[in-house]
Amino acid sequence: VTESTTSTVMLISFADGKKIPLIKAVRPILDLGLLEAKNFVEDLPKVVKEDIEKEEAEKLKKILEEAGGTVELK
Repeated sequence: VTESTTSTVMLISFADGKKIPLIKAVRPILDLGLLEAKNFVEDLPKVVKEDIEKEEAEKLKKILEEAGGTVELK
């Protein structure tokens, strides 16, 4: 069994009071405007990035978790 070298970053949920920091974290990752980022965060769970290198996926997971998000790598 070979291990995959790519991951999909899923944003599952966010902690109470962390919506605004999470919106601020999502905007540059997905290159979204404020309204698009707000709608993205309010409509979880969602895929943030698909089939990216594991190293980049870990960085995104750290950024989103520090902003208050619950992240799953698949």
